[in-house]
Amino acid sequence: MKLLSAAQTRALDQATIQAQHITSADLMERAAGAVTNWLLDELLLDYDTEIQVCCGPGNNGGDGLVVARQLHRAGYPVQLWLLPAARHSTDFTHQKQQLPTGLAVRQIAPDNLPTITAGTVVVDALFGTGLSRPLEGLAAALVRHLNDSDATVVAVDIPSGLYADATQPADSAVMRATYTLSFELPKLAFLLPQNASFVGDWRLLPIGLDAQAIQNMACAIHFVTADELRGRLPKRPKFSHKGTFGHALLLAGSKGKIGAAVLATQACLRAGVGLMTTRVPAVGYDILQISAPEAMCLADPATDFLTELPDLTPYAAVGIGPGLGQHDDTRAVLRQLLETAQVPLIIDADALNLLGAQPELQQLLPPDSLLTPHPKEFERLVGEPARDDYHRLDQLRNFAGRTGCYCVLKGAYTALAAPDGALYFNSTGNPGMASGGSGDVLTGLLLALRAHQGISPLAAALVGLHAHGRAADLALPHTGHAGLLASDIVRFIGPALEELMDE
Repeated sequence: MKLLSAAQTRALDQATIQAQHITSADLMERAAGAVTNWLLDELLLDYDTEIQVCCGPGNNGGDGLVVARQLHRAGYPVQLWLLPAARHSTDFTHQKQQLPTGLAVRQIAPDNLPTITAGTVVVDALFGTGLSRPLEGLAAALVRHLNDSDATVVAVDIPSGLYADATQPADSAVMRATYTLSFELPKLAFLLPQNASFVGDWRLLPIGLDAQAIQNMACAIHFVTADELRGRLPKRPKFSHKGTFGHALLLAGSKGKIGAAVLATQACLRAGVGLMTTRVPAVGYDILQISAPEAMCLADPATDFLTELPDLTPYAAVGIGPGLGQHDDTRAVLRQLLETAQVPLIIDADALNLLGAQPELQQLLPPDSLLTPHPKEFERLVGEPARDDYHRLDQLRNFAGRTGCYCVLKGAYTALAAPDGALYFNSTGNPGMASGGSGDVLTGLLLALRAHQGISPLAAALVGLHAHGRAADLALPHTGHAGLLASDIVRFIGPALEELMDE
């Protein structure tokens, strides 16, 4: 699913109008009808609900006018508020002329702002994706007034004041929506932590935008859904055996952190690797043999941390990092791995911190390696904090391009940057994953997929990210958000992957 820019979104509307031989007013009726239906079917408005529809002077305001008209004709008590302006869009003017005489229309003024009572629903149709400067004056005052209320705010297409694909100036007025209803496709702004308090719970409303036009638009940013991944994971052949699905090596653990090695090992096994070998310091040998008997264990000569790299000849992929520690001898192991590995690498946790502490090691990264940092680990990798989420995405893409690697930025809507500059956002997962060990599980899952020779690096990364979040979603009914453990995610990796396999 493509994440179009604001300019592309406008171009898509025009392409739809031309391809389907409709007018812009027809498309506006279609979009507004989708909003009205959502309000009635999902928000479950009743006839006692006070509904305030706030409209700006452009096409977003025109959508609001149609919503108000449709709700009024359906018998709901609607008050329509219009923001004064010197100019209005053609479609706004057309829709205003269609308003029924019985619909209450009020002009917004500094001394005449909507009165919000308990249970009020506000439809925000002030400004859409075309906004290119901060709200000011009466518009800003109205937004702040509504933000201070207890209203349920439903934003049409995008919260007013929020830029679709850039950061608005600090302290500018932005509507804090309870729900945001986006037409056909999401906006990049919805996926970034800095905008979470404005966007609220976002939903997609299909309105029949032209599929061919969407397909033809050049776009390097994607929101990845299960439908797009289904079939990328081959179904297991009837006569397959343990050698069919690769032999993975995991380098992990240090004294006090053997649990990370256990979780990553268990996840790799649950993700279908054919053979699994885990290298841990001697202190972890008994722990791993008991907790993951399906895996082979190589004990390092040192007791508390890794000091030697085993022969890599038997392995189809190597993962390094979970619970590893940052001892000098372990850094030497990482350097040797980077210099000698001829198979795919998954690099996580302390291995990333070692790369950040010694940037020259980054020059040794083999192409197509997969790095999985969280935001602080990524900051250490690139050596500077990000100014905002958009800047961090630029850093992510630049890092992937510079190193020739795939780089994950973990979080809600985990992002994956590919070496060619493409950016992919994951659609699965929940806040229960914000607990220790979840990242170790991801490392093991990705390691299994990279050991599978029938999957491309990009497909393995996308399938792994999706399955990681999906496993947590499948576990959630059994645990709740607060009770979700990394080991619960491991339990549901198999069913999550099964959903994506070829029929």
